[in-house]
Amino acid sequence: MSKKFKYPRESQVTMTELVLPNDTNTLNNLMGGRLMHWMDIVSAIAAQKHSNRTVVTASVDNVSFSHSIQLGNVVSLTATVTRVFNSSMEVFIEVWSEDILTGTKIMSNTAFFTFVAVDQSGQPIEVTKLEPETTDEQELFDGALRRRQLRLVLAKRMDPQEATELKSLFKL
Repeated sequence: MSKKFKYPRESQVTMTELVLPNDTNTLNNLMGGRLMHWMDIVSAIAAQKHSNRTVVTASVDNVSFSHSIQLGNVVSLTATVTRVFNSSMEVFIEVWSEDILTGTKIMSNTAFFTFVAVDQSGQPIEVTKLEPETTDEQELFDGALRRRQLRLVLAKRMDPQEATELKSLFKL
């Protein structure tokens, strides 16, 4: 690793897609699976830019579909690394849909994806740390440890008693 840390802006990625007929269901809404595919791509690119390594998707947190995205809408996905642990990185994705004809923009989705950086043999490798610069980045950074512990507890990879950040939530 050449640098001690990187800033979130150094690896932020925005991807834009046009919703075409092949991307939609019978209601002419963007299929959820297609959106999740785009979210995986944009967040993987952000993680790769941060780590300068190949990355693999380790987990996808709750993806809520708050607003449908229509045929013909333009979808903008922005991914930002929020925190680095050892070899893993949490990435936050925001999805906006835009109706170009009316100029209406709607936040349709947010999610957290986790990636692991790997070496040429596919083994996890240490990643450069992240240094938040803004208040929003600091809030995402601070919350990342709780989200990580929750992911690990739900996956049965951490004993709930060891989840120090969750104790106040669950009164363990």
